[in-house]
Amino acid sequence: MFPNAFNGMTCLVTAGTSGIGRETARLFAASGAATVIVNGRSPESGERVRSEIAAAYPETEVLFVSADLTDPAQLRDMFASIQAKVGRLDAFVHCGGAQVKPGFFANLDADDDQAHFDGHVRSFMNCCRAVIPMMTEGGSIVAVASDAGKLATPAETLIGAMKAAVIMFCRTLALEVSRQKIRVNVITPSIIADTKSYDRVMATEAGARIFGKAASKAKLGVPTPVDVAPTCVFLASPYSSRLTGQAISINGGISAA
Repeated sequence: MFPNAFNGMTCLVTAGTSGIGRETARLFAASGAATVIVNGRSPESGERVRSEIAAAYPETEVLFVSADLTDPAQLRDMFASIQAKVGRLDAFVHCGGAQVKPGFFANLDADDDQAHFDGHVRSFMNCCRAVIPMMTEGGSIVAVASDAGKLATPAETLIGAMKAAVIMFCRTLALEVSRQKIRVNVITPSIIADTKSYDRVMATEAGARIFGKAASKAKLGVPTPVDVAPTCVFLASPYSSRLTGQAISINGGISAA
C-alpha cells in the first residue's frame, strides 16, 4: 500500500488474528516492515495468520505472541518477550476490546461493567505504558475505538462510555508524548461487516434491528476490515508525521461523527 514506508521498522498489532487487526498486520508487511508482531489469544489462529503473512511477504519477519490483554500478568509477559526479541517498537495498532452486545442500560448486568472496562480501556492503557518506553526513536500509536464514543446512540450506553474514554485518552496522551516524537491517533468506525463481532451482533434480534437500521444509512457501503486497515497503516506511517491527537471516523456515511 505504502511501498517501503516501514523499511527497518517493527510494528505490533493487537487482536491481529482476525478482522481489522489481521488486515492491518498484512498491510504492514506489504508496506515493507522489517518485523510485524501479531497478538491474539489463540495460538492456533495466531500461527495460521503468522504463516500466511510470512509466506506472502518473505522479506518481513512475522512473529506471533499469545496473550489475553485483560490479564495484566500476560500483558507484561508479552511485552517482556517483545523487548527481548526485537528491542523496540515503531508502530502500535490496538484493535482489541471486550465483546459488548447492544442493549439498553437498564437491561445490562452491572457485574459485567468491570470486565468491559478492562477489555476496552484498561488493557489499552496498560499497553501504552509498555509501548511508550520502547519507542526510543519516536513512533505511532493507533487505537481502534467506535463512533459510539462520539455520538450518543441508544442501546450503546456502555460501549459508548468505554470508547469515549479511549478517544479522550488518545487525544490527551498525544499531547503528553509529542516531545518524544510519538504520535497518538484513534479510528472510530461505526459498524464493520465481515468480522466476528459483526456476525455475533447480527445474530441477535436487537442487534440485527439496531445495526440493520444503521447499515441502511451507509450510502457509501458498510465498511469492512479492508476499508479500515489502510487508515490504520496511514496513521502509523511517516506519511502522517504531522498528524496527532485526531479521532477519524470510518462509517460509510452513516453519520458525520
